[in-house]
Amino acid sequence: MSVAIPPTTSLRAAPAVESSTLATPLGTLDRPSRSPWADKYRGAAVEDLDPPPALSTKPSDSIADALLWAYERDYTHLTVVSNDTRALLGYLSIPRLKQLLRDGSVKESDPVSKAMQRFRRSGKAYKVIAMDTPLEELEDFFNGGVDGSEPQDFAVVTDGSRRYVLGVATKADLEEFVKRRPA
Repeated sequence: MSVAIPPTTSLRAAPAVESSTLATPLGTLDRPSRSPWADKYRGAAVEDLDPPPALSTKPSDSIADALLWAYERDYTHLTVVSNDTRALLGYLSIPRLKQLLRDGSVKESDPVSKAMQRFRRSGKAYKVIAMDTPLEELEDFFNGGVDGSEPQDFAVVTDGSRRYVLGVATKADLEEFVKRRPA
C-alpha cells in the first residue's frame, strides 16, 4: 500500500538548529531559570516529593514526648495543633529545640508551648502549599518566603482549602528529589 503525499507538503530537511536550543526544556526559552534545579522539576509538584504524613503535637504535650515522636520517625519539624479545635498554631523545629535544651532555655518536662514557634497571622500573607503546588513555587517559598523577605526551612502542606495538614516538606526533601530525578 502506498501513501500519497499532498503536493503542498515539502520533503526538504528542516533548517539546522543549535544544539543548545535543543537541550533547553520547553517554556524556558523566554525566561531564565531561577535555580540550577529548576530544569529538573519538569512539571513535578509537591506530591512527587512523597512527603510523609504530618505528625502533630499539642501545646500541652511534653517536650520529651515530642522529641521521642520526632526521633521515632526521623522528622525535623512537627506541627503544633490546638488541643480543642486541631487548628494549626505553629511548629516545633527539632534542631532549634535541641539548641534550647542545650542552652537551658527549656527542659524536657516543659510543655511544647514553651518551645514552639507560633505562626504570625496578622498582617502577613499566607502562602498555601498544597500537594499540587509546582516545585518551582515551593523552591521560591523556601528561598524568599511568601513576600520574598525571609527564607523558610520547611513548608506545611495542606489541602487547597487549608482545612487539613497533610504533611511537611523541607529543603532537604527538594534536594533529595533533584538527586533522584534522572537528567
